[in-house]
Amino acid sequence: MSIGRLPDHEQRILDEIERALRLDRRLRTLRVRRCPDPARPAAHRPRAVTVLLLLAVSVTLMVVGIVSSAPGVIWAFAGVWPVTLFAAFRLLCRWTEGG
Repeated sequence: MSIGRLPDHEQRILDEIERALRLDRRLRTLRVRRCPDPARPAAHRPRAVTVLLLLAVSVTLMVVGIVSSAPGVIWAFAGVWPVTLFAAFRLLCRWTEGG
């Protein structure tokens, strides 16, 4: 059995196959998620616009709840406020992690 170098045309074919396999492996391991996984809410990375909108809704519900004392508005605020705090916390963490 020969352990010499392959002829040029066979070496080019082998190099092309190896390049295709490397590309295939890279594409297989690439994981792009368009939407957050509902099973992992902590993996969600909110945008600043989302946090600002949640904050505006929360403040509006708080003011309307204080003025009207309507139970529905107070409960809506109680539901939106923790989500706002969580999103703001995640945004601040993303800004401070340096990446």
